[in-house]
Amino acid sequence: MSVHRSGTARVRRLTAAGILLAAFSLLLTLPSAAATVPARGSAYMGMGVVPHDGQGGTPAGGDATQTEGVDVASYQGNVAWSTLWSSGVKWAYTKASEGTYYTNPYFAQQYNGSYNVGMIRGAYHFATPDTTSGAVQANYFVDHGGGWSRDGKTLPGVLDIEWNPYGASCYGKTASAMVGWIADFLNTYKARTGRDAVIYTATSWWTECTGNYGGFAANNPLWIARYASDPGTLPAGWGYYTMWQYTSSGPTVGDHDKFNGALDRVQALANG
Repeated sequence: MSVHRSGTARVRRLTAAGILLAAFSLLLTLPSAAATVPARGSAYMGMGVVPHDGQGGTPAGGDATQTEGVDVASYQGNVAWSTLWSSGVKWAYTKASEGTYYTNPYFAQQYNGSYNVGMIRGAYHFATPDTTSGAVQANYFVDHGGGWSRDGKTLPGVLDIEWNPYGASCYGKTASAMVGWIADFLNTYKARTGRDAVIYTATSWWTECTGNYGGFAANNPLWIARYASDPGTLPAGWGYYTMWQYTSSGPTVGDHDKFNGALDRVQALANG
């Protein structure tokens, strides 16, 4: 009897161990939502480009009709602005805010630092249309660094509207609802600053999430995102781009951009 009980107990222990091992193995193979969803506030311009659109070549250099720029966010920390200036970068955009819950802790160093070395600079807002209205976010942006002044060195604010890094690409909105949200933001920004905001987006996202709406092109400059040798097909309505984010792997800060014109055109946009 004791032998039988001992054998039974051993079988039970082995069975329990097997169940635990199987459960542990299953946990290892399941995708971890916590590991793949970034922390709120950590989004930045172009975050979704490589995962959704990929990356190819880079534009040919030496085009005198285009002016080099960069865009930065908190993950880049204190930026070496003098190094960028010496390399030929003449304009910059800094992330100011996201939703109505985040402001960039490095904003002063990045926004003022670019200005102090001689660059024409501006600020951008990472939109989260699923958290609050366009008007509320535009006001938050203006109140936290996204304003504008006619000093010849400040560019109009940018609405960074792209893939949702925290959930569904289109933030759970229909195309018409997304267009309404964007219009709400743009109208409020203009009412607060007197300037039409720049729209930063990628053609594939714009097509999917706004139905390729063309109604903003008459007033809002386009900043296109595409990591390739050319900007590709533009969203509906825009016959040309004003700025082009062409890589996330450039020197010094990674995110590099082309302004579609010489430096005097950058100055013209700053002056309004």
